[in-house]
Amino acid sequence: MSAAANRKVLATMAPAAGLVGVAAALHFAQAGPIVNFIASALALASVAHVIGEATDQLGNHLSPAATGIVQSAVGNLPELFVCIFALRAGLLTVVQASLIGSILSNALLVLGLAFVAGGWRVGVLHFESQTPRMIATLLLLAVSALVLPTLAQELHLPSGAHEQELAVVCAVVLLFVFVVLTHAMLSRGQRALPAETHARVHAWSLGAAIGVLAACGGAAAFVSDWFVDALGPAIEILGVSEAFSGLVIVAIAGNAVENVVGVRLAAQGKADLAVSVILNSALQVAVALIPILVLVSFAMGGAAPFTLAIPPILAAAMFLSVLVVTVVTVDGRADMVDGAALVGLYVIIAAIFWWG
Repeated sequence: MSAAANRKVLATMAPAAGLVGVAAALHFAQAGPIVNFIASALALASVAHVIGEATDQLGNHLSPAATGIVQSAVGNLPELFVCIFALRAGLLTVVQASLIGSILSNALLVLGLAFVAGGWRVGVLHFESQTPRMIATLLLLAVSALVLPTLAQELHLPSGAHEQELAVVCAVVLLFVFVVLTHAMLSRGQRALPAETHARVHAWSLGAAIGVLAACGGAAAFVSDWFVDALGPAIEILGVSEAFSGLVIVAIAGNAVENVVGVRLAAQGKADLAVSVILNSALQVAVALIPILVLVSFAMGGAAPFTLAIPPILAAAMFLSVLVVTVVTVDGRADMVDGAALVGLYVIIAAIFWWG
């Protein structure tokens, strides 16, 4: 690996390593819930960014399809660890809200900002509509897996008394769809994110990319534990609801920050790539991360396992958001007005959950 590539690796790792070190020092020094919460949130976001960069660099050494599978497997590691530790701590509302918040932050906030940035720079953005249509279809399936169990419980249907069994069925169905999607990617030689999104200048060696991923996986586990440990007390001190902290704070810290690349691509006029990057991230959470956590929660046991019967307002917010995204992207064009509408809807949803 060249000296320039070595410098690139160090430059990518250094900020994250520094933030993780600060978070560790504050955690073990018991600096206080608010300070620990802020430090661990920043460290978590930085680790997520480095994981995204390292998986991108694997594309220099693996086939496109293999790279896409790796991205699907490790791209959501920080959020997966946060949700597991939160489930262990009994913060079920935070887990539900953070998963839905990850989908909403990408599909509304990040995509909206991308359309605003792209519209500001190049005017009307034009993109191929087949991929957004496919992603919207799968997102609607995921929404159905959340809305229907919720309705069954709220309407007191016989199946509502079997929410755990119904959650397992829905999780297995979503994972089956994810497997079919992965198989289609392999058979067609495609990947989750287009190859053009990744800069090939100063490519990392395969060993460096794997080493960085391994280090980030371990860091994500520790930082997630510290983050959740400070989350409960910080919520009480700040006076925000568990739903808002999960929907906005946890979701952005663990997932959306790494996808600012989509905004940059849109600003460069690469609308096809921007839409694919952003919506694929939301899709992975919907059809992979959510069902995995359902199954993991049952394996962990506990008094309140994670099921798909969520508060009705969360289900409604999810359904309306996916519907709006479908309407905005189905014609293959978008501008600043579309972006402002998506960001506006995200702000409205966040405001609703500010009070609980």
